Amino acid sequence: MKQKAVIIGAGFGGLSSAVTLAAKGWAVTLLERQSHPGGKLQRIEEAGYTFDRGPSTITMPHVFRSLYEQAGARMEDYVQLYELEPRTRNVFADGTVVDFSRDNEYMQEQLAVFSPGDAASYPAFMAEAALLYRLSEKQFLNRLLLSWKDKISPALVRDLLRVRPFLSLQSLLQRYFRHPHTLAMMGRYATYVGSSPYKAPAIFAMLGHVESQGGVFGVRGGTYKLVEGLVTLAKQLGVQVITGTEVTQISVVNGRVEGVDTAKGFYEARTVIAGGDVLSINRMLLPQETRPGMSDRRISAYEPSLSGLVTLAGVRRKYTRLLHHTVFFPEQYEPEFKDIFVRKRPPQHPTIYICHSGYSERKMAPEGGSNLFILANAPYLSHATDWSQDSEAYGERVLEMLAGHGIDGIRQAEVLRRYTPQNIADDTLAHRGAIYGISSNSVRQTFFRPGNRSADIKGLWYVGGTTHPGGGTPVVSLSGRLVGEYIADYT
Repeated sequence: MKQKAVIIGAGFGGLSSAVTLAAKGWAVTLLERQSHPGGKLQRIEEAGYTFDRGPSTITMPHVFRSLYEQAGARMEDYVQLYELEPRTRNVFADGTVVDFSRDNEYMQEQLAVFSPGDAASYPAFMAEAALLYRLSEKQFLNRLLLSWKDKISPALVRDLLRVRPFLSLQSLLQRYFRHPHTLAMMGRYATYVGSSPYKAPAIFAMLGHVESQGGVFGVRGGTYKLVEGLVTLAKQLGVQVITGTEVTQISVVNGRVEGVDTAKGFYEARTVIAGGDVLSINRMLLPQETRPGMSDRRISAYEPSLSGLVTLAGVRRKYTRLLHHTVFFPEQYEPEFKDIFVRKRPPQHPTIYICHSGYSERKMAPEGGSNLFILANAPYLSHATDWSQDSEAYGERVLEMLAGHGIDGIRQAEVLRRYTPQNIADDTLAHRGAIYGISSNSVRQTFFRPGNRSADIKGLWYVGGTTHPGGGTPVVSLSGRLVGEYIADYT
């Protein structure tokens, strides 16, 4: 008789766990409260425009490929990736443009236009970024840290010290660069995990290597194809994928999980993997007396990651200034993070990211049109911001800033939708509307995140951005695979 597992949430963490366990012979039921799998990544289609609402910058393709390979399948039979070169266009308030590239010499040429010194330091920085990635891959990304013995092993401690855990990303960058443009471009990597470059540890400089040498990829037909591919594979492996079904409680008897309650009935299993936010799962689905190690007080002590205001705009015009990925930086970078993490208000002058997948694939928009996913960083939910009142003003501020860069006419779009941190919380139950789980604005929250295995309840496991190894689409997928492998091989 097959061993059984119930997985809560069909985001990348839940899907990765489901595929991994099913490939190892387990009977898996995957429950998703939304009408479609994908978690924060959903497809929106309207008036001939196709949008991916959610993650759009795809890196580390080997992570996704490994999910198929463990099942004896080829990823290319389910989803097709294509490499983007240049990776991302960076536009500054003074009109300077830098296109990130795999070509280090081309990067140096661009940097030399405004900072010959930064250009000269670029190869040394990339070498540092490569080292940080290798150490991270060895000690953090590809292994679970389930016990204190794992966390304080001599090899881990040695390599942890080598990644300079107490040095901020900004401080590391200042060892190589001086110009505000370069510091902002490289500092933005902290936002990939929902954090501030002025507080997040230096290890996130590794993302410079991940993007430059590992590649940034588009997904044929839109990023949501990654979800569809994993769902198809899961079903072929026998996973029961049930959408529109919300888990109302995790059943615990004598300190052991027994299954989950839903409005549609009880699903029995002595192994439950929670693919939603660890903090939300504990707060909403477990009585306090069953989780002394994750009390409400402890939950409140974690700092959430940043959130975002998303504008989906289908515009019947072309924008020659946009690539597949384009970032518009404000004149000063640091005030944005003080607004978000200190004042907890929408930034006065935010950095604005646009994904225009129609740049690479014309079928994503009608002839002569552009499908724009516009993201401006925003604070997690607090009493300082009422998104029912403040989203309009912040959204208009974003459009005004884009118009100043020549990205105008959006108010006359054929499709115009906004999606707020409150919407994120309502749809996905993300704790306080945070996109990436908890922030990485401290050593503790970066390297000692809530564990993948419940300390209080036998048989309960966690995957996703809040738990180890952290946030971001490929890393969340890694957490799902690692947990699935451990459960199948050692429990």
